[in-house]
Formats: sequence, C-alpha cells, structure tokens
Amino acid sequence: MDSVTLDALDLGLLHALQLDGRASFSRIADVLDVSDRTVARRFGRLRTTGIARVAGVTDSDRTGHAEWLVRLRVLPSGIAPLARALACRPDTAWVSVASSGTEIVCVFRVAEEGPAPLGALGRLPQGTQIDAQRLLRPVMDHRWIGRTSALTEEQISVLRPTPTTDTAPVPLTDLDRRLLPALAADGRAAYPDLARQVGWSESAVRRRLDELRRSGVLRFDVEVDSGLFGFSVQCVLWLTVRPARLSSAARALAGDPEAAFVGSTTGPHNLFAIVVCRNAYALHTYLTDRIGSLDGVDRMETVLITSYTKRAAPAL
Repeated sequence: MDSVTLDALDLGLLHALQLDGRASFSRIADVLDVSDRTVARRFGRLRTTGIARVAGVTDSDRTGHAEWLVRLRVLPSGIAPLARALACRPDTAWVSVASSGTEIVCVFRVAEEGPAPLGALGRLPQGTQIDAQRLLRPVMDHRWIGRTSALTEEQISVLRPTPTTDTAPVPLTDLDRRLLPALAADGRAAYPDLARQVGWSESAVRRRLDELRRSGVLRFDVEVDSGLFGFSVQCVLWLTVRPARLSSAARALAGDPEAAFVGSTTGPHNLFAIVVCRNAYALHTYLTDRIGSLDGVDRMETVLITSYTKRAAPAL
C-alpha cells in the first residue's frame, strides 16, 4: 500500500463512489469528463489490488439494532487470531487492532434488547480486560472529509442521492436478510449476481434494493486506507465531558476536518471519536490545541489504531 499513489482521477472516482456506491460507470464518467471504459478500468484496479472496496452498510436505528463499543486488552501473542475471529463474526461491524498490537477495539451490532455477546470472549486466555459500552447516538452525518474533497459542489449535486427524512424502524424481510449480507460483501454486485445469491428474481432484488436505499436503511461506504491520502495517523479518543456540554462538544468535534466518527456512549467516557491526522505531530497539535480548548472536556484517553481487520464489509 505504501507504494501506491492515487492520482486526481482516482480521488474523483473514490469521492463519487462515496456519494453513491452504486452509481453507474457512465454516470460517474460524465461527471469526471472521461470515458466509461476509463472509469471501469480504474475501479477494477482499485478493487482487485485491495485499495478500495464498496460495502453496503445498514442503519442500526432503522433496523432495530443496538451497537456496542467493545475494547479488549489482549496479550500480543493472541491479538492476530482473535482479531481474525472477530472479523469473521456476522455481528461485528468494525474490528481494529490498536496500541501497537495490545488492544482490539470493535463494534458489535445486536438486537435492540440484547447485550453484547461477550461470554465467550471473557474466557479467552489471551484476554486481560474487556470493556463494553453502548453507543447511544452517532453525531456525524458525513464521512471523513479527507476522502471526499476531490469533486466540486456542482459535481457532488449530480451524484448525491436524494436524502430521506423518514426515521421510523423498518422491519426486515426474508429477502433483506439474504440481500444485505451480499451487499455488505460487494456493494456494487450486479443485479443478476445478487439474484442468484439470494434465490429471488432480479426484479424483486432491484425493487427491494431501491426501497431500502430510499428509506435510509441502506447506504454505501467506500473502504479505503487514509494513508493513501497522505494521512498516516488514526486515533481513538475517549472523552469525559460534563453533561451540560456533551451535545455542544460532540457537534463541535463532528465539524472538525480531522473527525472520522463522533458518538455519545455509556460508561465513564461519554464521548467517543475517531480522528485522522497527517502525522504524529499533527495529532499532538490537534489534541493540545483543539481538544485542550474544548469547553467541558474533563478527561481524555487516546489510543492509536495500528490496523483494521474489518471495517464495514465482511472479512474476505
């Protein structure tokens, strides 16, 4: 990955796919002013080399799921097999190795009324400590802007889907339970391929996918390493914020260009964030100048992300 260089066309393509992960190559080509063949070839290279992957992601609130933020301290000898095992589970949405291979930070998605399934993890001989906190409310409504800065406002307006205003839970159907995992693995899978995978007609698959997108249950995310954009440091922040300042602090952080995720949680740290910085010096500046001046923050804990074993899509 270190030897890969993304040019302006790659950056524009990745930005376009982040706006609409299933946009046709012809539509993207029109916006980027290149040929369909060029866009298809570029995406094929990005995908086959593992640089980028489009994954279908569901909205937990709309599907009636709760998200639990789980932090495991692990002996270094056990970190790799445990991270791989967690990544293979269907109920994990995000698995990262942190603190130079001594911690795992992951997200479990479970039924609204259910707890995080930690029974088996507590019996692991490699584990030394487990913390689990409920993610209460994501604050950000956008992705890290470092990978969505290549297109103009006019180009963005052409590609951006119509936002939904509906927030009511949507009962999942049998088709959804087959279709959503297939889209998580490959968000750009062709309709005939999806139909074969789920055992339904192509017309039914096409219709239901459109319904899920319009209702806000399903969106598409582009998995790509921030290091390819020149930002080599990703850091998890656990912040303890005075209750009267929690909402304002969360909104302020969500507006920062460094922010990749911000959400409120249960537990001694009531605000969780992931920030992306160009290097360690830039992270130091962000922590001291930005977080240090944020009103209401009483305590901060930082953990560097070493690598990702799973982002949104299932482990390959």
